[in-house]
Amino acid sequence: MAKNDSRKKRNWRDKYRFSVVNDTTFQEIWRIKLTQYNAFLLITAIVLFIIGATASLLAFTNLREMIPGYPDITMRRNILMSAIRLDSLEKELERRDKYFANLNAIISGKEPAGSYSAGDTTGYRGEVTFRKTPEDSALRARVENEEKYSLTVGSVSSENQTNLASLHFFPPVKGIISGKYDPRTRHFGTDIVTKPKSPVSAALDGTVIFTGWTMETGFVIQIQHPNNIVSVYKHNANLLKETGDKVRAGEPISVVGGSGELYTSGPHLHFEIWYKGSPLDPEKHILF
Repeated sequence: MAKNDSRKKRNWRDKYRFSVVNDTTFQEIWRIKLTQYNAFLLITAIVLFIIGATASLLAFTNLREMIPGYPDITMRRNILMSAIRLDSLEKELERRDKYFANLNAIISGKEPAGSYSAGDTTGYRGEVTFRKTPEDSALRARVENEEKYSLTVGSVSSENQTNLASLHFFPPVKGIISGKYDPRTRHFGTDIVTKPKSPVSAALDGTVIFTGWTMETGFVIQIQHPNNIVSVYKHNANLLKETGDKVRAGEPISVVGGSGELYTSGPHLHFEIWYKGSPLDPEKHILF
């Protein structure tokens, strides 16, 4: 038994010669001497090299696209674009829901969701008695004198005013009217064609309640004014204000453009006026 084990060990250490001989001249062209141990290491190294080279080719070259079931460049590009469009659609749906929520809140006389009003943290103070003082009278006289030439004089202090004739609407743009107000076709505003990239001005003092982009009307901005008046500006190239910003009459709020994919035929402004939830004809209040 010991002889067989020693013979196996000798066979493992024995050297073997591998040679290439010319069959005609019997000249030895190439030869190599290896033991069984060295031959095993050589074969293992060759196998590992082949596996590593194959993995590298599949990982860093286009050969991986030849694997059955692996997506090609076009398919991966379509998957990426679909993911981007899905993300844009989710954001668009969020903006649409916010738009309708703010619009419903305005129509029902509630505060828009985007606005913030801090609560009274001072606690209960009991009954408050207001007394007229000379300082109050002087302040009132000074404020009335400063607002004598204000564009919205007389409209800020009276929330129940129903006569809009006393209001002076600042024209958002100057141009040619291409589409008139027509509630029968659900066209609740006026289309004004003007120079591209012209500034769009606020019609009255107010607060921006919505800024966003819709597929139909592109970049849109809405402003809440006193006396339950809302003005809407659509198809802008870009917006200069954000939700919650305070604006003055005549202040630039956006830039004329032709954004939107359904209801636009070129650079123009679609302007709407809403009073207590009902649309008004802008041409009856503004000279464009």
